[in-house]
Amino acid sequence: MLGGAVGDALGYAVEFDSMDGIRSRFGTAGLSGFEQLGLPAPISDDTQMTLYTVDGLVEVLEWANDGVGADETACLWLAYLRWLKTQGEALPANAPDQPGRWIDAQEVLHHRRAPGNACLSGLMTGEMGTRTRPVNPDSKGCGTVMRSAPFGLLPWIEAETVYKFSSDGAALTHGHPSAIHSAAVFSTLIHDLLPDGAALDGAAAAAVRRAAASGVPELAARLEAAVALAAQELAGDADASPERMTQALGEGWVAEEALAIGLYCALASADAGSPEAQFRKAVSLAANHDGDSDSTASVAGNIMGTLYGRTAVPADWIQAIDARDTVEKMADALIRVTAG
Repeated sequence: MLGGAVGDALGYAVEFDSMDGIRSRFGTAGLSGFEQLGLPAPISDDTQMTLYTVDGLVEVLEWANDGVGADETACLWLAYLRWLKTQGEALPANAPDQPGRWIDAQEVLHHRRAPGNACLSGLMTGEMGTRTRPVNPDSKGCGTVMRSAPFGLLPWIEAETVYKFSSDGAALTHGHPSAIHSAAVFSTLIHDLLPDGAALDGAAAAAVRRAAASGVPELAARLEAAVALAAQELAGDADASPERMTQALGEGWVAEEALAIGLYCALASADAGSPEAQFRKAVSLAANHDGDSDSTASVAGNIMGTLYGRTAVPADWIQAIDARDTVEKMADALIRVTAG
């Protein structure tokens, strides 16, 4: 979770800049660290919604640990409605009541930082979107992917269950199959990286297989391209560049592109040396391009953080973000209800 938040904050600084604009601000190498920014660096809606995903899952597990069943998708919906209120929106009259929770009082989350249109409009219907009754049926924006890593952090459940939980959570705001299945493939990728000794290459191969089985051709094509591009560069057959990356994978504004860029950047960092060096390279690659830099860098940070743990996330980068305390406390809450 810290890896994703750090990536989000780094990318948010350049989210709406072209690569030419990034280079004009930070030099030919682009943005490579928080020492180039004013501090504390703000997280965006990506981390806000990720934390509210955690809170929805924590509530489900709190009920379960007390011996009471709860609908996980309904708890997520209520959590996202509470997030919507932090954005200054008045909920529609048909929306259900949402009892307040600890996260709602965290001032650092009460900032409107370019939230996705589909996330807003989907929740503003006051209706709980489902895969069979979707809201925003044509939207495949990356707002599903950027918030879905926490599903993969649930231990002791099967990957198929993670896939279902994440799919249902994505459908609360986005109805397009690519938005739904990209989020689910991402969550299961994170889940595959949890066990000790997990390898990114193996998890990436499993993600490609799940994408192929999803029935969403553009998702499968983007992930296959991400794996191939990283392999070419690591073999020395091609030089890495933001332009080459976006030409092959897109700019990350839609779900399958954001996932593909984040995965590519994680894979392409394998030659950087130590886990921390790999983390820095992956997140920097994912932030420096024309496109949705905060979402792609968040995805890359989620992947690298899960793969290597907190020690890989640069300590000075953790200290640099404005929501560090809130992220750590929500992570502690998830650990408490899952591992004790």
